[in-house]
Amino acid sequence: MSTSPPSWAPQGAVSPLDDKLGIEITDYTPDRLVATMPVEGNEQSFGLLHGGATCTLVETIGSWAATLGAGPGRKAVGVELNASYLRAATSGIVTAVCTPVRRGRTLATFRIEVSDDQGRTTASARLTCMLLPA
Repeated sequence: MSTSPPSWAPQGAVSPLDDKLGIEITDYTPDRLVATMPVEGNEQSFGLLHGGATCTLVETIGSWAATLGAGPGRKAVGVELNASYLRAATSGIVTAVCTPVRRGRTLATFRIEVSDDQGRTTASARLTCMLLPA
């Protein structure tokens, strides 16, 4: 892990769903969060990475980015998710990189790019979160 979550961040960073899907945040840098997820075990019936699993990865990393940006005593809840699937992933690990588009007082929007082991983009997404008192 490059950058750990801040001490004020909620404990138990991995949700039960993240745990089931094998999602692991590897870098908590506020301007560039990174997470990984295995394709194996997260495929749809045709052997491709399931879009729902991809959306969970995107929502997880984007929500964490919003929470870190909001700061102590605040929380983030997703209000809009848009995802485009650009290439199928059939094996290995996918990596999501989350960068801010805009951070406001009540809303924060992030761009998340998901890529395969070869660095090819498999999905591109945008997540907007509402920032609320914790």
